[in-house]
Amino acid sequence: MTAASQHPSGVDLAARSRARRRALQAVYAWQLSGTRIDGVVAQFRHEQDMQIADLEYFEDLVRGVAREHAELDAAMTPFLDREVDRVDPIERAALRIAAYELRYRVDVPYRVVINEAVETTKRFGSEHGHTYVNGVLDKLAGVLRGAEYASRS
Repeated sequence: MTAASQHPSGVDLAARSRARRRALQAVYAWQLSGTRIDGVVAQFRHEQDMQIADLEYFEDLVRGVAREHAELDAAMTPFLDREVDRVDPIERAALRIAAYELRYRVDVPYRVVINEAVETTKRFGSEHGHTYVNGVLDKLAGVLRGAEYASRS
C-alpha cells in the first residue's frame, strides 16, 4: 500500500474504490435476480477477488442498500425524472449505494461519494449515465449532508 492510496485515518482508499465497484456489481445482480442478499454476498465472496477490496466496506454497502433501499429510494425520488424502477439498473445501483453512503457513512466526504459513484457509472453504465447520477446525487447531498454541502467552496 502506498502513502498516496492511504488516508491519514488508515483507510486504504484504493481498496475502498474496489469495494464500491464490487458493491455496484452485487447490488445490480441483487436488483435483477431478486436473490436474497446473503446469497449475493456469498457468491461475490466466492467469485470475486475480494482480498484486494475492502470486504467489510463491500458488505456494509451491499447489505445496507438491501436493508434500506425503500428509504433511499424515497430520499432520491424528488430528484429523479422517472420512477426509481425505471432508472437504468446500473445507474439505480450506483444511486442507491451513494445514497446509502451519504445517509449512513458520514465518515466519507460527500464529494468522495459523488465522485466514486460517477466514476463507477462511467465504467459500467451507459454513455451519459454518469451525468444523470451526478445531477441526482448533487441535489441529494444538499439534503442529506446539508451543513457539509453548504460549506463547500
